[in-house]
Amino acid sequence: QCHLQRRLRGVIMSVNNGLIGGREVKLLKNDLSGLNDVYRDIAEEIGLENTLIIFNLFHGTQISFPNRLFSKEYIHKAIINEYDGNNVPQLAQKYNYSERSIWRILKSNK
Repeated sequence: QCHLQRRLRGVIMSVNNGLIGGREVKLLKNDLSGLNDVYRDIAEEIGLENTLIIFNLFHGTQISFPNRLFSKEYIHKAIINEYDGNNVPQLAQKYNYSERSIWRILKSNK
């Protein structure tokens, strides 16, 4: 993670200083049609500068994103902390778990 943070800082500085893409970046800001489909989709959502950061960090890498943003351990801890004795249905809905799963998580904490 530390390596990625250093690399990210360098890429951001390069983008901010106009060192990445130069003239091409100025052209792309007005017309994203020159980008490959996936980069065009990303640029339309988060902007060209952020897309360049992603490109420079990960180009050529196969990336698969997990279905859940947060780790299982983090969610289990949140469920345990938020449980008030009567809110299993609400926790199940909030975290997209079944009530049975919530009970299993709570039971494993004892």
